[in-house]
Amino acid sequence: MTTFYAFIILLGVLVTIHEFGHFIAARSVGIRVERFSVGVPPRLFSITSIDGGFILNIFFFKMVNGKIKWRPILSKTIKRSSRKGSNTEYVIALLPLGGYVKMAGMIDESMDTKIQNKNDEFQSKNLIEKIWVLSAGVLMNTLLAIVVFSLLGFYNGTPKTKDVPIVFELQENMPAEKAGVLPGDQILEINSESIETWTSMTKIIHSNPNTTLSFKIQRDSEILDFEIKTSEYAIPAKGIIDTVGIIGIAPEVYYEDISFPNSIALGIEQTISSFGLIIYSLQMLGSGSASISDLGGPIMIAQLAGQTAEAGITPFLTFMALLSVNLAFLNILPIPGLDGGHIFIHLIEGALRRPLKIKTRIVIQQIGMALLLMLMVTVIMQDLTRLFN
Repeated sequence: MTTFYAFIILLGVLVTIHEFGHFIAARSVGIRVERFSVGVPPRLFSITSIDGGFILNIFFFKMVNGKIKWRPILSKTIKRSSRKGSNTEYVIALLPLGGYVKMAGMIDESMDTKIQNKNDEFQSKNLIEKIWVLSAGVLMNTLLAIVVFSLLGFYNGTPKTKDVPIVFELQENMPAEKAGVLPGDQILEINSESIETWTSMTKIIHSNPNTTLSFKIQRDSEILDFEIKTSEYAIPAKGIIDTVGIIGIAPEVYYEDISFPNSIALGIEQTISSFGLIIYSLQMLGSGSASISDLGGPIMIAQLAGQTAEAGITPFLTFMALLSVNLAFLNILPIPGLDGGHIFIHLIEGALRRPLKIKTRIVIQQIGMALLLMLMVTVIMQDLTRLFN
């Protein structure tokens, strides 16, 4: 159950934050927001802002003309005579799997073509205002990552590595573990070269991928000799993908307290680095260093959410921040159906100095949704393959 609840919380927070960005951006430029929903239909509870008050609705199954339908079972008007309403319906939906914002006069995934060219509709706004509204979800996900990374940095401190060549942890099924290296072992020499620091040791190992190295290791009072063949690992380095040697050992890490301003700087740095890792991962896919089978879908995300939640609040929040960056990056891609796709279409309209026909827009949306569906099916199949293998 931990996996289920962790996944629901993770997805709910990330998508709601994303949609809230669109909501506040739309309101800031005078666009009428018809609905802001936390969760996806059917509606469970709603409050509609109207002139002179609010309309409260609670939904459940109800008998209508001899048929059971999902309808309001309680509807009440709360009067506030001097209040001017926004006509926005605020919804808590039954399925807590994200959320959405419905803006007046916008052709989106709902395929709603009802456009009346009113001043409070999305289509009536200029190009800059449209881009601001469409990019606000991405900006909010990026901001969430910065906030989470910053708070974790301020609370936990910044990680520092003890620069001594002593093995603290071993990765399973990696060369060092298979060779018999143990935590606490100190690396004295590699290929007869004396090792004084973890940094110097790492440099030698990284410089020799897929190579057998001779290690002299001290274990308590014993001096032991090991022959360890390094594995190859692709990492980002100066804008390219570099292949380095690794044996699967890790040093001891400790944390130093940092000031709040420095924690904000750390949060920004980690967010930028997270975007960089995504770009490098795509480069690895393009170069063949990684394959599409390495991609993870909702099942893998749910599994990782459960694992990080069980490990503690810090791993879970770190995973949330990383996933928020991934969501921001994915949504800004110029694919129809995503925020970036909407922006790309409006840039085309700006270049043409005229809007595209509604039928054309709908076809583009349908193509984009089909591509996204194909991608989702692919990653889910990969998830299922990993799950049952």
